[in-house]
Amino acid sequence: MPLDTGFVGRVYPATVPYGVCAAKIAEFADAIGDENPAYRDKSAAQALGYSDVIAPPTFANIVTLEAAYAVVHDPALGLDWTRVVHGDQRFVYERPLQAGDEITVVVTVESIRSMAGNDLIVLRGDVDTVKGERALTSYTMLVARSAEAEAESEVQP
Repeated sequence: MPLDTGFVGRVYPATVPYGVCAAKIAEFADAIGDENPAYRDKSAAQALGYSDVIAPPTFANIVTLEAAYAVVHDPALGLDWTRVVHGDQRFVYERPLQAGDEITVVVTVESIRSMAGNDLIVLRGDVDTVKGERALTSYTMLVARSAEAEAESEVQP
């Protein structure tokens, strides 16, 4: 059954504040294999004009994915999480996240549409500091495969 397009425009409450810290930034940079010194060395980040180490661009996934769970696990939406694949992700930055930031995410359902029997849902995550400064906006597209499309992909010739 297609997702309810009445969810388009629905806004979910802000997440609890997440404290961005230098240790988590370095851990994330290590995990993705990024050697940029601005992710680990405060003086390197300060040379770029920041007050503390900055986070790699995809670090925001830590908080935006968690915030998206409020939508995808909303029983009224009717999304079968077992059929979901990640279709696309992009970030529009106002400024990098940096150690010392406390951020929250407000998720809005941007669009829901069907294509080839699958449902595509786009979520916008507005990532703000607790002081009200916009750091970035994330856009996540999730594809909910229909049972029919999944069955077709499993058929062997």
